[in-house]
Amino acid sequence: MGEKDMRRDYSQEIISLIKGKETPRVIHNKLEDYHASDIAQALEGLDLQGRRKLYRVCGKDLLAEAFESIDEEQAGIYLEEMDIRRASVVVSELETDTAADALKEIDKEHRRLIIEALDSEVREEISLIASYDEDEIGSRMTANFIVIDNNLTVKQAMSELVSQAEENDNISTIFVESEDHTFYGAIDLKDLIIARSNTPLDDLIVTSFPYVYGSEQTEDCMTRLKDYSEDLIPVLDDDNRILGVITSQSLIEVVDDEMGEDYARFAGLIAEEDLKEPLAQSMRKRLPWLFILLVLGMVVSSLVGVFEGVVSQLTIIMAFQSLILDMAGNVGTQSLAVTIRVLTDENLSLAQKFKLVCKESRVGLCVGLIIGITSLVMVSLYLMVFKGKDPGFAFSVGICIALSLVVSMMIASALGTLIPLFFKKIKVDPAVASGPLITTVNDLVAVACYYGLSWLLLISILHFA
Repeated sequence: MGEKDMRRDYSQEIISLIKGKETPRVIHNKLEDYHASDIAQALEGLDLQGRRKLYRVCGKDLLAEAFESIDEEQAGIYLEEMDIRRASVVVSELETDTAADALKEIDKEHRRLIIEALDSEVREEISLIASYDEDEIGSRMTANFIVIDNNLTVKQAMSELVSQAEENDNISTIFVESEDHTFYGAIDLKDLIIARSNTPLDDLIVTSFPYVYGSEQTEDCMTRLKDYSEDLIPVLDDDNRILGVITSQSLIEVVDDEMGEDYARFAGLIAEEDLKEPLAQSMRKRLPWLFILLVLGMVVSSLVGVFEGVVSQLTIIMAFQSLILDMAGNVGTQSLAVTIRVLTDENLSLAQKFKLVCKESRVGLCVGLIIGITSLVMVSLYLMVFKGKDPGFAFSVGICIALSLVVSMMIASALGTLIPLFFKKIKVDPAVASGPLITTVNDLVAVACYYGLSWLLLISILHFA
């Protein structure tokens, strides 16, 4: 039975239910048996008429939960499809940060009508969150939290918790404010529940609880909060009063967004792209770095031209150029990834940076030795067996390639660490600048090492030309 349930397509069941002829009350009761995420998926599979029927028959709480699983752009489209009264009811039930994001996607007049239909308290909360820029942590907060005074008894604190829980369901952490309404600390729900009635409330309050200010940059906040595992983080104004909280779900979304942005920057893009982005806008994001890399690519090609005499005398070495370039690029990119991750720590000392460079250089040297020895054997055998070269020549070319790999991989590892450190020093985002640059720079290094050693070892010393 359980295996059969696992194969059920719940969203399709909901679509069939909406398209059926049962009464609104029956459909409503049946929808209550489904998860909100299934409702969200069903919305995508319904046409406009079907979605409007679902808006009317679905309970407001379940519909609001479904909207929490939908991206803000799509949520904005769905809200515009509803009548103003229904849309305002759904917005009122949403987490305030989700509501603010969804309303930003609606046309100005429709948004005004929905906001006017909201309760004044909800309207103020949404306006507060909307007042923060997208890159400020305040834009991610919600007003769904419990706050009590620090001068209450345990019994009074429990009564206040029960009272506020009717409107706010984020109750795992209770925040405490002092008499002047500034943030004082936090109490874990479990500690409050098991506390004896005569226990002083101060004994339960954690005054070293992490917090952020609403106007702080999201990226900076994530760097500071990454070592905490709290379900809720309070957001304060400049007067140290609690404005809202960042939930663990919001923290996960922030991390996902930051990773997406970093991945885009790592590829040399100004920002992430999506399926709906216009062609011209995508081109504007990609072209700047591509022009820079075009120039650097010409430098690499010119460097190969410098060694034209080497290539003309030993054409066989051209067959292994991509091997050297690829391995140097791979190890350089690995060091770059490690360095970008380490640089999230803003308090990294000069000694720690030096240690990182040394460590990555050693890694490059060690893996270069292993890869070099392996390539020596493989290249020598390849030249003797498949190309019919004599053992002396084959072994010499294998040594040249092995040495080139060791040198280029060690230098590439060092550059993969030094380049982002340099950009960090001059206040340039290392993820933006290092990603596109490191591969081309490593190509320069690899070409110089490979052809330089080929000329020195195979032509000048061993006279194979």
